[in-house]
Amino acid sequence: MKTECVADISMNSVLAEYSRALYEQYGLLFVDTSYGCENPSIINTQEHLRYYAQKNFSRTVPSRLAGNDSIFSAYCDGVSITGSSFALDNNGAVLNRQIISYMGAEPVEGLLADVQTNARLIQDNALDTTDVAAMAAENQAAIDAIELPPIINEDGEEEEMSLANPADVVNSQRGIGALNLAIKDKSRISKVTVDLDQYASHRQLNKGTGLNDKEDISAGERLLLEQYYYEKCSRYGGELDKSLLKYQLEYMIYGQKSDWGNLERMAENLLFWREASNMIYLFGCDAKVAEAEFIAEVVTALFCIPELADLVKYSILFAWTFAETVSDLNILFSGGRVPLFKSDSTWRLSLTNMFGFRDFLNGGDLGEGMYYEDYVRARLFMVSLPEKTMRLADIIEMDVRKTAGNAAFKMDHCLDTFCAEIHVRTRFGYDCKIERIYGYEM
Repeated sequence: MKTECVADISMNSVLAEYSRALYEQYGLLFVDTSYGCENPSIINTQEHLRYYAQKNFSRTVPSRLAGNDSIFSAYCDGVSITGSSFALDNNGAVLNRQIISYMGAEPVEGLLADVQTNARLIQDNALDTTDVAAMAAENQAAIDAIELPPIINEDGEEEEMSLANPADVVNSQRGIGALNLAIKDKSRISKVTVDLDQYASHRQLNKGTGLNDKEDISAGERLLLEQYYYEKCSRYGGELDKSLLKYQLEYMIYGQKSDWGNLERMAENLLFWREASNMIYLFGCDAKVAEAEFIAEVVTALFCIPELADLVKYSILFAWTFAETVSDLNILFSGGRVPLFKSDSTWRLSLTNMFGFRDFLNGGDLGEGMYYEDYVRARLFMVSLPEKTMRLADIIEMDVRKTAGNAAFKMDHCLDTFCAEIHVRTRFGYDCKIERIYGYEM
């Protein structure tokens, strides 16, 4: 029994050497098998276990002075780790299990009701599949395909007529890009770039032997994971000092190598969603459609091309949708709210203001709706769990490596559970083998 106690104490001692930086930043308990060195390996852990076993069989100083033997004159003759489970085994199932355990005290009921509802509304209303920019381009192509009658200039010569479509002023600015239009002060945007080849999602992973790595995750547990991401990771407008990449939630969605790249993708995503949503409102508002129709009829009448009136009307409506959408993005990136679906009271730009929409990008708040982080969480909710898990592992590695003595930290070498055999001999010729499985959730 005493030799079994030695085995238990030794294996618990190994688990007590969990990564302090990982625990302090992310609340996770794993043994970093690099132990602050450059070469992580389960062999390092095996040597630590051997040391603890030998130490627990050794005589104390008073015993040696008194000439007393250790229990039964026993000593550790050898140690081997025969099984192991690492954080990223089975597509990160071990990591997710620890996160769920860490978040176990969080109330699941209503935890992410708004996030689920927003994600469902986006998908049910086809905001993530309705390409308004493509519709606008198709409408413009139809306008361009119609040959306009020539005009006679002052010299009596024929010249091609140019349609003075008021929507062109807005449409010409689409190429500037969503992020460049939405944020006036670009100096606020993080310029951090990383080499993704150095992180878990882009390298060949170390794997254990399959101990305690089941992947069954319930719907409620998935909500706990989502809440963990939000609590532990940074985002635009909610940056954290500990983080290398400043927009970590955006990285978990898009996986780009730079903060700028991830934020740009998020801005483009917001533009896509908001254009689809704004089009639903605008095209269904009879009063605003009538305004666009009036201007289109005036323009086409002046040039004696009434057959273009309908196309020009839609061109104006698409431009108005785009201008309002850029205004929405500017509000969101400035910390204000924009509802998922607009109403008469939350539509911001008049048709007149639409032509100079960039003069009205001064932040603000529409008084109701979702903040930027709410849109980010809805988008993150739609990303597959394996992608989120591996990108979270990247983020954890980036942050832990910033701490002293952890330059070689790798999540796939972080030990959660291990099986070990400890061989014990005595000076009387007896020997035995003790096998145990120990882990943080055993």
